[in-house]
Amino acid sequence: MFKIVGALGLLVISVGIITRNRGRQNLFYILGGMLLEVYSIHLRDYIFIILQIVFTLAAIYDFTKTKRGN
Repeated sequence: MFKIVGALGLLVISVGIITRNRGRQNLFYILGGMLLEVYSIHLRDYIFIILQIVFTLAAIYDFTKTKRGN
């Protein structure tokens, strides 16, 4: 089940990469990052856990910054 969650996270982030809309792109990154965070916690891989936290927080920051600018 956790492999499916990880694969979905990777798929969602991949969709975000090809999305042209910046706000939507960040939402895909946030969702995908959270899914990969769940997977990394399951693996107990602390480097990956920290990486996903930083990635997701950066996407949240960029999303809020982009929304405030509009």
